[in-house]
Amino acid sequence: MDSIATEKDVGKTTVSTEVLHKIARLTTLSVQGVSRMASFRGSLEQLLGKEEYKGAKVQIVENQVFVEIYVVLMSNYNVREISREIQSRVSRAISEMIGMEVGGVDIHIMDIDFNA
Repeated sequence: MDSIATEKDVGKTTVSTEVLHKIARLTTLSVQGVSRMASFRGSLEQLLGKEEYKGAKVQIVENQVFVEIYVVLMSNYNVREISREIQSRVSRAISEMIGMEVGGVDIHIMDIDFNA
């Protein structure tokens, strides 16, 4: 389990990358037009068989958070607008909740759900 630590005069706070993953995933699912998170090759979800790891990769490089989001979108929404909304919301959520700088949020549209 990777984690980041921030030091203050009083002590330090450690945040697991699983927390960042959860923030990214739940924030993405809250965007109108997102049908569901998608699996990707080599995902932690595939390795562990756990649904809560589906659809996002989080990396910390030089105290910046980089997120890759894998989604299935609903057919009657604009792909570009939804992607930008996901990027904006995920970046803001991580910055506001954790206080870390977000280096980038990449969106991967894996499928379109025509039944939604």
